[in-house]
Amino acid sequence: MQAFYKKALLRFVLLLGVTLVVGDVCFERSHQHEDLLGHPDMPFQLHSWNNSGGGSTDLRTRADAARVVMEFTLSGKEPYTYAATSLLFTDSHGKPRLLDWSRFDRVSFEARCFPANTLRIGISTFDKNVTKADNLLSYRSPSAYIDCTPEGTPIDLDLKHLTVQQWWLDMYKVNPADAGYALDKVAQFEIGTSTRSRSDVPSRVEIARIRLHNRAYGYLYFLALFVAAGWGAFAYWFFRRYTAALSDDVHARMRRDLPLVAYQQLALEPHREKEKSSLLKMLATRYADPELDLDTVVAETGVNRNKVNEILKAEMGYTFTGYLNKLRLTEASRLLVENATANIAEIAYSVGYKNSSYFNKLFKEEYNCTPKAFRELCMKQAMPEPPA
Repeated sequence: MQAFYKKALLRFVLLLGVTLVVGDVCFERSHQHEDLLGHPDMPFQLHSWNNSGGGSTDLRTRADAARVVMEFTLSGKEPYTYAATSLLFTDSHGKPRLLDWSRFDRVSFEARCFPANTLRIGISTFDKNVTKADNLLSYRSPSAYIDCTPEGTPIDLDLKHLTVQQWWLDMYKVNPADAGYALDKVAQFEIGTSTRSRSDVPSRVEIARIRLHNRAYGYLYFLALFVAAGWGAFAYWFFRRYTAALSDDVHARMRRDLPLVAYQQLALEPHREKEKSSLLKMLATRYADPELDLDTVVAETGVNRNKVNEILKAEMGYTFTGYLNKLRLTEASRLLVENATANIAEIAYSVGYKNSSYFNKLFKEEYNCTPKAFRELCMKQAMPEPPA
């Protein structure tokens, strides 16, 4: 069995290693992203606006393949002023168009604000019941608010769980319960100030490394199939080889214990020393007595306790308890095979064990399997091969 366990452990470690490597590769490749800035399929124009009325809010914007920059000074003359810019998606002719973002679930970027600021980040999505193509305000604008600092703030937003602003629902008389949105028709990506933005303070906002993320579940499905197939094959191999190895081990143990099967004749053979003969004869004939113990042997043979263990150790390589259990278990193994109708408890009692659970424990330690499995293995081994 040791050779089998070593082989099984080696295969287990190898399969575990391969599974971890494949799993790491699949998880890594399942997390995909696309850069929004400079993406050939997502051209855009900067679209900026504010509500300063008389133009007292200063706003300048620019963008390149690395970042979007918005510089502004909000006017303090209005109760509430804001400034915003957006990446308005266009086609090859520079006309507005809608992009399908339904495959994306997250957007990430790095925000820097000088000074620290709170911004509104959102998208504009087409609503078939409300939206008018030439009116960006009529698009649903799910968004989220973020804090950013001069040191830079990494942001990761869930595109599927943004909030449609209440003012938009009120403006277009949309049921407040209807606050959902779709990502299959996105008109623009927005960056704007909030009520926490400071007035009359020159400000600068930089949004860099804008990335859209999605999951390629095909890699995860492949990983699941690989794990199921690989570990299923290992389990099949393990249990099949384990049964064969256990059967070989059981029969090897039975062959090894053949001398003990004839323990009655062995004990009756003449010995040089009377104590040995008396001790072995008693154990050979009384091993099945559940009351047999070392005190009984000492009392009936006249051999002292230390001498009993010395004789058995020298003759058989066992202590008294070990040799008595060996006799009983060897006889039990024979009865399990020859008396297929007897139950385990009956056999346990017939060889000197009052407690069948204790018998099962000792038997498993000796033969590496339960009495029931031992019987099944031996019966299976004894069955004739089917004709070819």
